[in-house]
Amino acid sequence: MLHDKRILLIIGGGIAAYRSLELIRLLRSAGAAVTPVMTHAAAEFVTPLSVAALAGEKVYTDLFDLTDEAEMGHIQLSRVADLIVVAPATADLMAKAATGLAGDLAATLLLATDTPVLMAPAMNVRMWSHAATQRNLATLRVDGVTFVGPDVGDMACGEHGPGRLAQPAAILDAITAQMAGGPLAGRHVIVTSGPTHEPIDPVRYIANRSSGAQGTAIARALVGLGAQVTFVTGPAIVPPPDGVTLVRVETARQMHDAVMAALPADAGIFAAAVADWHVVNTGAQKMKKTTGGLPVLEFAENPDILAGVSALTTHRPRLVVGFAAETQDVTRLATAKRARKGCDWIVANDVSDGTGIMGGTENAVTLITDTGAEDWPRMSKDAVAQRLARRLVEALG
Repeated sequence: MLHDKRILLIIGGGIAAYRSLELIRLLRSAGAAVTPVMTHAAAEFVTPLSVAALAGEKVYTDLFDLTDEAEMGHIQLSRVADLIVVAPATADLMAKAATGLAGDLAATLLLATDTPVLMAPAMNVRMWSHAATQRNLATLRVDGVTFVGPDVGDMACGEHGPGRLAQPAAILDAITAQMAGGPLAGRHVIVTSGPTHEPIDPVRYIANRSSGAQGTAIARALVGLGAQVTFVTGPAIVPPPDGVTLVRVETARQMHDAVMAALPADAGIFAAAVADWHVVNTGAQKMKKTTGGLPVLEFAENPDILAGVSALTTHRPRLVVGFAAETQDVTRLATAKRARKGCDWIVANDVSDGTGIMGGTENAVTLITDTGAEDWPRMSKDAVAQRLARRLVEALG
């Protein structure tokens, strides 16, 4: 897929820069040529000699290199590549790209190019969650930049959360998907999947029954059509698909925050089985049986992700798709849900006992739009995903 493709790899200055060496190796193994550009900060973490040895090409670092600039080298560099990849994309590089600064070679390349750009962010969790970085992220997405990661995990600084550089193999998958093109190339789609777990105490929780199979199949189908997919998943049984920006959450409130942070997007497909309520008086310790009677749990409503996204006045996706798992009167209840939530489509299915839908490999859905209800025959969840993805292509144009 990457044979005869040229990747301009911009390496930002952060501890994750060392993983760019593995990414270069994977790209070369996949048949791509790699032109490396390093910021001066990146050279503090990994040597240009190591990068050049793996890439088999000169490393570019300076904007005002007299030899290269005799032919406006920074303009040429920015336009001969098939794709520009920034890995790691530091908070500084994202800020420069979002605001159009051009004070060094890396930032100038990003400003001077008409080549597609893919960024793999990596930074401290507080830097990633800071309002300024999230504003820059939203701006860059509107400008057409696509993203892979960041992952959630332990940081070199000792903190834990989102901000880790995506695995080099995942970055390669994202590069391959983007280079493959497809009718959804350049489109960003948010997909939610799996259940949410609402804690009662440190060992017990309330959850919906969901394997995550349908949401995973939808994300996989969208990636196959070239989309950039942010996959927000609760603790599902089914492993997440390759080639997505993976965000793992536990609770409905965490899922809500992750979805809002992932905007803007061209479409949102909300397939997760989100708990409607959470326990307010969660126990700090495991609750024990007592002679005083049963514990009393106090509940509060969780944020309504589907309704909230549908009601946005800025950054509302062009297409918002909800799911309705019903046990009776499926079409009527799902139609009412679509009107109540304000979404564009509802994918409804019957999950009552005996259908085998919940946790199974097949699904039978009814697609409800503003033109009415469309019954689909029972088919595999992968087939449902492929059909829904094709309909999304038609809707986005």
